[in-house]
Amino acid sequence: MTRHFRLPAEPSADQIRAHLAAMKQAQLDAGPPAAELRKDRLSRAIDLLRTHQDALVDALDADYSCRSRQQTLLADILAPIESLRFNRDHLDEWMRATDALEPYPGATARVRYQPLGVVGVISPWNFPIVLAFGPIASAFAAGNRAILKPSELTPLTSELMADLIARYFDADELTTVLGGAGTGAVFSALPFDHLVFTGSTQVAHHVMRAASGNLVPVTLELGGKSPVLIGTGADLQRAAERVLTVKTFNAGQICLSPDYVLVHEQHADAFVAQAKAAVSRMYPTMRGNRDYTAMVNARGFERQLALVDDALAKGATITSLAPSGEDLTDPAARKMAPTIITGATDAMRVMQEEIFGPVLPVVSYRTVDEAMAYINARPRPLATYYFGDDSQEQERVAAGTTSGALVINDAMTHVFVDALPFGGVGASGMGHYHGVYGFRTLSHAKPVVCQSPGGESNLLMRAPYQPASEAVISSLIAG
Repeated sequence: MTRHFRLPAEPSADQIRAHLAAMKQAQLDAGPPAAELRKDRLSRAIDLLRTHQDALVDALDADYSCRSRQQTLLADILAPIESLRFNRDHLDEWMRATDALEPYPGATARVRYQPLGVVGVISPWNFPIVLAFGPIASAFAAGNRAILKPSELTPLTSELMADLIARYFDADELTTVLGGAGTGAVFSALPFDHLVFTGSTQVAHHVMRAASGNLVPVTLELGGKSPVLIGTGADLQRAAERVLTVKTFNAGQICLSPDYVLVHEQHADAFVAQAKAAVSRMYPTMRGNRDYTAMVNARGFERQLALVDDALAKGATITSLAPSGEDLTDPAARKMAPTIITGATDAMRVMQEEIFGPVLPVVSYRTVDEAMAYINARPRPLATYYFGDDSQEQERVAAGTTSGALVINDAMTHVFVDALPFGGVGASGMGHYHGVYGFRTLSHAKPVVCQSPGGESNLLMRAPYQPASEAVISSLIAG
């Protein structure tokens, strides 16, 4: 295979299988890649993103009809470059075999990290570049090859990535499969050496079921309803500014976006007022504002309106944070106004489904223990966000709730820290990547044991068994 080769759009199952088989054979023929080749692949990916950043920004803007340039540069260009660079810069350290142990006198044991082979990556539409090249960074660092299946909902971006990947990589190093849901189903059922899926929990069930047919290990990066718990003594202005910064970033179309806010019943109105003030400072206008991203398609826009209508019909109070005088109900523009829902209850869709938009329910509590119980009664989220400076309360929340991550006095910050593991727990996902955690996830940790010259531990297993050997075993049991 050579650079510039690409599979056709909507390839057949046989074409994808044949390409995967060829990549696996190439990996076997070449053997585990040396550190320099791994670094070269990571550097080429950096060059791809850096050189073609404007074209990628434009493609994503066109796919959305309005995607903030700065948001794309930050989240879909800088973030993957930082991840690729972090992997490259720490690779020598990660590749070293662990220090030797001496499990028995004269015997040595250590762990070597070995490439798995070929990794499949299924990336979503909301951050289609970083959520492709983030897992690819881990795959390359671990010495693997990869096949990417990007989302069909951002077709221009996916097509451009496929074209650029074919220019920068040989087809047996990294290639792209373009297609819709049918192609995705075929892709999920292939005998990869590992499969990384980022997307919805609903689709993850199908992906995991398909992968199980070949016993393919999976890393699932999902989402769920990430809560914000505002402590009783928290600075409400700071909390509102930071929550609404993330809730309006990409118009809330983020798996880590704050999904609902828990605030003390005495502070609920004040939080809503601070949220309105914060949004007005960030977005004095929205409809024609290139900083404010549109919903990705009509279906996403209409779903947000339906969530609000359902909550209103069931007794909630709706507070639109749209700029005064602006009508953001036009389906052609797909600019969904940030909207606060107070009086939210479990009967409402907005409290049952991951929102994935700029709608934010507010739930009142009387005690922090009550708020924590509310979080714990629901599926485990991808992140929990706590606001408050009380160190004891911070520790109570940290110890008393379970989520993929905990961020204190901010939201989503952890995703930009490559030294930390990124992943969910329970319904929000399984497995980790980023940094050394991604390197290890996409490596085989192979124990290597070298027996002592006398083979003392082996002798205890060798018949005929002697009283002296049993005495040794008994002494070891006794400790």
